[in-house]
Amino acid sequence: MSSDAVATAPRDRADATRRPRQEETFRKLVGAALETLQESSYADLTVRGVAARAQVAPATAYTYFSSKNHLVAEVYLDLVSAVPYFIDVNDARLNRVQQALRSLALVVADEPEVAVACTTALLSNDTAVRKVRDRIGAEIHKRIKSALGPDADSRTVAALEMSYFGALVHAGSGAFTYRQIADRLGYVVGLILISSDGDGQ
Repeated sequence: MSSDAVATAPRDRADATRRPRQEETFRKLVGAALETLQESSYADLTVRGVAARAQVAPATAYTYFSSKNHLVAEVYLDLVSAVPYFIDVNDARLNRVQQALRSLALVVADEPEVAVACTTALLSNDTAVRKVRDRIGAEIHKRIKSALGPDADSRTVAALEMSYFGALVHAGSGAFTYRQIADRLGYVVGLILISSDGDGQ
């Protein structure tokens, strides 16, 4: 199976704790929040405004999202969850990991308002956001581990995770663009894998 085939394979991202109707409402709200950010800004986004766009009662929206930051954090998790897994065994391990981290780094590269909103939300101390951050971390972990393969060393996974999250902080601060960060990550991945097994294969 090629990386492209893996990239287009459907995945169920529904939360098992939500009933189908609740999941549909949740998806409508997350989608409406993303559309709002694509058209305006983080400052203009409100849970009430998103609820109106999604044609959901504000009180219902607040049963899913405790705050604006919680809602935006869920938008970012949704974007990360849509990133493909790169597990083609015919592809070199180095290439698989570079592709995985590049795809993750570029999630908001072409959406400046979404990028600003996600950075702001994810750096907040909101309790609900902390839980979403943990889930985002789990998604990143799964993709890195899958790209590395079944013999993935936990220290290598940890080094790649730290590199990825550090890179995002640089991009979020404006020190580099997301595309520059994606390029730098490719270089760092090479250093980590070559030092861990000598050839990055």
